[in-house]
Amino acid sequence: MTAQMVLTIGREALTLLLMVALPVLGTVMAVGLVVSVFQAVTQIQEATLAFVPKLLAAVLVFAVAGPWIVSILVDYIRRTIESIPNALG
Repeated sequence: MTAQMVLTIGREALTLLLMVALPVLGTVMAVGLVVSVFQAVTQIQEATLAFVPKLLAAVLVFAVAGPWIVSILVDYIRRTIESIPNALG
């Protein structure tokens, strides 16, 4: 296994990580921004008011994008395992 192969596998893993995490993180950040604006306007500083909507949004995104995320991860793992014989020699 050469250094180039290791760097390629690492780059693919990081790209996959960003691609899979971006929908959830983006949604949670957007919901957090909306809740923060709502809290600032109404001057309600309740911790659960910030936490519960973000949790519900994350669960909803996982429910909608879950099959896509799993298929992407399974495909990456399959490609990585299939490339082991080529990497060893």
